[in-house]
Amino acid sequence: MNKDLIAIFEYLEREKGIKREIVIQAIEESLKAAARKSIKGGENVDVQIDSKTGEIDVFIRKTIVGTIEDPETEISLEEALILAPDCKIGQRLEISLPPQDFGRIAAQTARQIITQKLKGAEKDVIYEEYRHRVGEIISGTVKRIGKRRTVIVDLGKVEALLPERNIPRMERPHIGERLQALLYEVRDTDMGGAEVILSRTHPEFVAALFRQEVPELEDDVIRIEKIVREAGYRTKLAVSSSDNRVDPVGTCVGVRGTRIKNIIREINNEKIDVIPYADDKVQLLENALYPLQIQRLKMNDKVIVVVNDEDYPIAIGKKGMNARLIARLIDQEVDFQKLTEYQKLVAIQMIELSDSDNPALDEPLKIQGLSSLLVQGLIAAGYDTIRKVLSEKPAELVTKVPGINYLDLADKILEQNK
Repeated sequence: MNKDLIAIFEYLEREKGIKREIVIQAIEESLKAAARKSIKGGENVDVQIDSKTGEIDVFIRKTIVGTIEDPETEISLEEALILAPDCKIGQRLEISLPPQDFGRIAAQTARQIITQKLKGAEKDVIYEEYRHRVGEIISGTVKRIGKRRTVIVDLGKVEALLPERNIPRMERPHIGERLQALLYEVRDTDMGGAEVILSRTHPEFVAALFRQEVPELEDDVIRIEKIVREAGYRTKLAVSSSDNRVDPVGTCVGVRGTRIKNIIREINNEKIDVIPYADDKVQLLENALYPLQIQRLKMNDKVIVVVNDEDYPIAIGKKGMNARLIARLIDQEVDFQKLTEYQKLVAIQMIELSDSDNPALDEPLKIQGLSSLLVQGLIAAGYDTIRKVLSEKPAELVTKVPGINYLDLADKILEQNK
């Protein structure tokens, strides 16, 4: 019995999920290919391997003839009778050959073809086992750290790759550590095999963690409508509910934060903001900023958000991270401004407008979008043209006309006189 070969069969079946028949076929084909390179008449060589004992039978077929003309394909009757006493001229005789006679080149060829065939078989196993699990959470053990700090993760039957770019900056996986990751993709390799790629930075990793912790997500009572992430720092998750009786945010957070704490622990204390989803961008923006109050909001090609000075650092976040996440959440560029800076900008624009020679500024007062009561209040206070309004100090204007908001008034005048 060829114990070494049997051990290989068992290992590949148990550890790699490759069937014994596939391995045997690969070895047989490799030995045939080796024979064609190292034995004269090798095209007539055949190989058979016993799946139970591992014994290898290699034989060459030759035709029995009276007079040999081609030694590579023919054998004399005299020689044939020694091997098979009942043989006759014209019959084909199978002559056993020892595999070791193939030589060094044959062995090298065999190894190459076996490797190629086994990679193909392993690729089939990988596709069968993992292709339908893309987007799921998968766990494994860190086996080693490869080139470019790629982490090799043992999943059992295969080894997966966790590239450095797919690892949050603050994380440093250690050999032997058990970790979870998103099964990001299964892709072909240049060598004819396949590899499983993992990720811990993808936003869908956090979404999948929530699906593990929140049964209502699997039941489709709660939905993740949008998720954006700066891996290792912050994630924003917009959720909705198909049942008005179920609070989507509270359900995801859990009683006393039990559900979200487990997720935060898994992603090494990364901040997570769970917010109510809204189809309306303005409402979604307000939800994302809560409890901060928006003092001014303009939505054109770019969204301008004015907040109180003390709220500005919170609104933009560390190195502008919060602002970037909000922009990705509403799919539009967002520019945050301090209220004092916005007021200064408006004041400059109002002064520039008052110095213009636009005759419309001296016509009877009309301000689009301002209520008729406030317009009448301005006229009653002596501000019967836009130029007179522009010439007055904001504090005086607010004092003389009850209910007027100077910034609202300025915005409408500037919009009307672009």
